[in-house]
Amino acid sequence: MKKTNVKAIVSSGVLISLNIILSKFIAIPGIISFGGFPIIFGGIVFGPIIGGIVGTVGDIVSFIIKPTGPFMPHFVLTSALTGIIPGILVRALKNDPRDPKLWKIFISILIGQVITTVLMVPYFREVLFGHPFLVTMPKALSRQAINIPAYSIIIKLLIQALYRAGAIEEA
Repeated sequence: MKKTNVKAIVSSGVLISLNIILSKFIAIPGIISFGGFPIIFGGIVFGPIIGGIVGTVGDIVSFIIKPTGPFMPHFVLTSALTGIIPGILVRALKNDPRDPKLWKIFISILIGQVITTVLMVPYFREVLFGHPFLVTMPKALSRQAINIPAYSIIIKLLIQALYRAGAIEEA
């Protein structure tokens, strides 16, 4: 196992901050949020453990700063998995940071977002709040139809730029 370096720790802090800003202050609740992007980016670039930490800490700190109801650990789990799943999958697909393949990034994000945002979050909303799964799931799916391709393209471009700049050694 590779030791976590200072760049990864500092980058994680920046990604957590971005997650909080994008999910709590720039988002339009129920319509659009890009809070998942820093979590996914952290998982893909720095690994599933860092992605999980960014998701977990970002969700907990977001709740502390601006709570939107009672604290629900179910959603902390989905935030952690938002970084863990793509981080695992992009490594399983052996994506090369010097020449990242868009399809590998896309598949990693697609599977992660379908599991977490499209299935788990609507399920938890039904169990916890009584929001019908068959109403909330299609809305989540339609939002991800835009987010997944956008996240994939932006992450590919960022990985290439960061690798060329020497900011990351591997993705």
